Amino acid sequence: MTGANCALVVGIAFGFAALCGARRGIRVTAGLATLVAFIVLVSPEPSVVRAGVMAAIAMLGVLLGRIGAGMSILSASVCVLLVLDPWLAASLGFALSAVATGSLLLFAGPLADGMSRWMPAPLALALSVPLAAQLACGPLLVLIEPTVPLVGVLANLLAGPAAPAATVLGLLACLALPFPVLAQGLAAIAWLPAAWIAGTADLSARLPGASIGWVEGMPGLIALAATGAAIGIVIAARRHRLQRWAGWALVVIVVVVVSAGPFRTLIDRTRAPDDWAIAACEVGQGDAVLVRSGEAIMLIDTGPEPAPLAACLDRFAVDRIDVLVFTHFDMDHRGGAETLVGRADLVLHGPIPDAEAAAMIAGFTESGARAQEVSAGQSGALGECRWRSLWPRPRDPVYPYGNDASVVIDITGCRVPDAIFLGDLSAQPQRSLLASHAIDRTYSVVKVAHHGSADQDHSLYEGLDAAVALVTVGENTYGHPRDEILELLREEHAIIARTDRSGDVALWRDGDGIRLWRSRGEDG
Repeated sequence: MTGANCALVVGIAFGFAALCGARRGIRVTAGLATLVAFIVLVSPEPSVVRAGVMAAIAMLGVLLGRIGAGMSILSASVCVLLVLDPWLAASLGFALSAVATGSLLLFAGPLADGMSRWMPAPLALALSVPLAAQLACGPLLVLIEPTVPLVGVLANLLAGPAAPAATVLGLLACLALPFPVLAQGLAAIAWLPAAWIAGTADLSARLPGASIGWVEGMPGLIALAATGAAIGIVIAARRHRLQRWAGWALVVIVVVVVSAGPFRTLIDRTRAPDDWAIAACEVGQGDAVLVRSGEAIMLIDTGPEPAPLAACLDRFAVDRIDVLVFTHFDMDHRGGAETLVGRADLVLHGPIPDAEAAAMIAGFTESGARAQEVSAGQSGALGECRWRSLWPRPRDPVYPYGNDASVVIDITGCRVPDAIFLGDLSAQPQRSLLASHAIDRTYSVVKVAHHGSADQDHSLYEGLDAAVALVTVGENTYGHPRDEILELLREEHAIIARTDRSGDVALWRDGDGIRLWRSRGEDG
């Protein structure tokens, strides 16, 4: 549910009242009453209420023909909402709603006037709305994901004409529920514009160069806000000197931001230790662990998203993967897979649960990789090392797929510290793994199962007797890693390295034992 849908409903009600000859006050009242009913219909969740309030403010400003009045109402509404719910001050969604509304009131008109000097006025007006929203909201969005969409304005322009049809037809279908045949017919027709919007979004996201990386955090917000201001001045300003200065400022900002990525990668590469043998990547709430033996590279899982994985591979100067392991097919373990299509030689994986997972593996094989489903007892080489699959059991009816059928793999027999990677196994399959006697040694390093969940078998960790425990974890709502497993690891005198606190973690062996490097922070 967006503010645009709310504004459309208000506009329809306002226009219908106007056709009936109603005075302006009655028109506005009819629009707002319709908006309230629309919010109740789609369910008054916080995001829906925010969108409705902001749409009402924007429509009042536009319909009354007084942008200043609209901004006054917006400011007053924001103050009232913050008094009623101070926690909204920390809500990015609330900030985006307010900023988007203000941008339409303040910037859409000047941008349309500026663009109309070198394109048809109707096209300039159509472009001004999504452009104003993107320039204003972009700086806040980089706090969520440090990327800038390059085709967002065009995608919104293409999808825009379908939005009114989808909204109106969907609303009519809801109102026609007492007449099932009519409601189903309207819903079927509404599918066409809705499918156009979804297809446009999907295609624009898949286009090469659809977005570019940007600076993270507050520096990124400031840089993109300055970029947006410069673009707005170049388009809307009527003084050529002001346009030239804004144009040069825009060039400088873009050059600095674009060069910051490669420069930061170069700095990160100089910081990463040259001798690393195992590297746990900071990819958020997910797994992505590199193992290097000589020139051979193994990657165990890919994390939840492509961008963090690609950044980690850059930091450790990894261009190609000799052995790629998918322990299982949950998104936090395979979400970054597209980064590696065409860059992996051998893909090892556990039981395939569905057609989506099968299609992902097929994508690797079509790009030249070999794929192999592994189970307990299989093994192979990684440079000077040997890898073994210790779990799952072949065609196991008890644990057919998912967390408890995670591929558990170990690396031994070389200069890489002996290590075992437990996927997302819970306590019961951990006990079954221990009972199978597949684990016939102790290890220097253990990748703790399931991001440090509490559902772990203590006897397994006691038997592993690892000196270093890697906990691959990010911000989450599950309480990972749980105190129970952390206390157990401390009792076993293991050094705990968490990617949420330490960033990237690297290990290697030298004459004095195992070395541990953290890109930031300490775990205590």
